[in-house]
Amino acid sequence: MSKVRLISGWSHPGGSTLHHIALTNLLNDNDIDCTFYGPHEYHLDKCKSGTIADATVEKDDIVISHYLLVPPVEMKKHILSCHETTLWDLKKMDPRQYDVIQFVSNSQKKWHGVNHPSVIIPPVVEKVNWTKPNNGIAGIIGSVDANKQTHISIDHARKAGFSKVYIMGNMLSDMQYYNNNVAHFVEAGYVEHKNHYDNKEEMYNEVDAVFHYSASETYGLVEAECRLAGIPFFGLKNNREIFTKEEILEKWKKILN
Repeated sequence: MSKVRLISGWSHPGGSTLHHIALTNLLNDNDIDCTFYGPHEYHLDKCKSGTIADATVEKDDIVISHYLLVPPVEMKKHILSCHETTLWDLKKMDPRQYDVIQFVSNSQKKWHGVNHPSVIIPPVVEKVNWTKPNNGIAGIIGSVDANKQTHISIDHARKAGFSKVYIMGNMLSDMQYYNNNVAHFVEAGYVEHKNHYDNKEEMYNEVDAVFHYSASETYGLVEAECRLAGIPFFGLKNNREIFTKEEILEKWKKILN
C-alpha cells in the first residue's frame, strides 16, 4: 500500500491532535505506513512523526491533511480530516481539491453542508480505568476560552457542592476571557490550573466528576471518555456513537484504498 502522510497545521495538545496520534498508531499497528507531520513538538514522541519541514509528498503517497492547505503537488489521493466548523469552513473554500472528506460526526457534516464525497469516522476513544477518589474535586478538561465556556463549568461545579475545581489543559488561548471570567476563581484558591496530562488515567483519577459546557463540539471526546469509563459527566451532551478500533480501522481502510 502507498505511504500515508498525515499533515496537520495543529499538533499541540487537543482533540484533533489526540485523534491523529491515535490514528497514526492504529494504521502502523496494522501494517499501513503512516507518518504524522505537524508544526508543534507535542506529537513527536507519541507516534511515527515529523515536523512540517520533514513532510515531503511523492506521487504514490496518500495525503491526509488537516487545518492547512497542501500545495497542489502530485499525489495518489488527498483526504481532508476535518475536526472543525467555523475554524475551517468548507463553504468558503473549494472542496474539489480533496478526493474525500472525513468528518467526525453527522452534525458536523450537516453544518458544513457541502456536496462532496465524505465519510463519518469518529476518533478513537480510549477506555480509562477510573476509581472515584472521593475528594470533592471536579475536573474541567481542555483549553480555557469563550467557546469552552469554562466559567459556566466552574459555576455548575460550585452549585453542585464541589470543594475545588481542577482545570486540566495547558491552552490559555484567550487571555482576556481568562482574566475576566476565570482568574478570580484561581486567585481565590477555588480553581487550580493543573495543565495538560499525557496520562488520561492519572488525570481522570484525580477528580470525582467532570464538567464540560463547551458551546460547540464536533464530536465531544471528553464526554465519550467519561461515558466509557463511568465517570459522572455534567455538561452539554452530544451522545456520539463510540466506535471500536476495529470499526475505525475498517472505515479508514476503505477510503485509503
